[in-house]
Amino acid sequence: MGGFVSQLEAINRLAELSPGFVWRLKAGPGTTDSYAHVYEDARIIVNMSVWESLEALRHFVYRTGHVKAFRDRRKWFEPMATPVVALWWTPAGSMPTVAEGRARLQVLERDGPTEYAFPFQHVFPSPEFGGDQTRSHEYAPGALMHEKR
Repeated sequence: MGGFVSQLEAINRLAELSPGFVWRLKAGPGTTDSYAHVYEDARIIVNMSVWESLEALRHFVYRTGHVKAFRDRRKWFEPMATPVVALWWTPAGSMPTVAEGRARLQVLERDGPTEYAFPFQHVFPSPEFGGDQTRSHEYAPGALMHEKR
């Protein structure tokens, strides 16, 4: 886990400075750690964030220094049989809870992609703009990712 942990602060800083970043879950007060332990299995950690648009989130995940850590995650985390990322539209100005993110992951696993929860590969349009799948003025994309160490 040393390789993962050594990058965490820089990747978190990169996220916070990225265009379109709104908020990210922190493990506790006064910490910069973005991975929280919220499952009974302490090996499962959660990362959650909100972005102004799916374009901004997609850019951060796949086109910044984050992509190397994202590609290398199999060095540090076990493959999971369930979806590890859920995306959804959350009302602008509100912050999702971990319980909400977990519920959305469970629905994504049970029902597949829906308006309630979807992966990057199957984006549903925001409730505000049925035609624009990546940007909204009234809603912001929320994302939850969990991994098992």
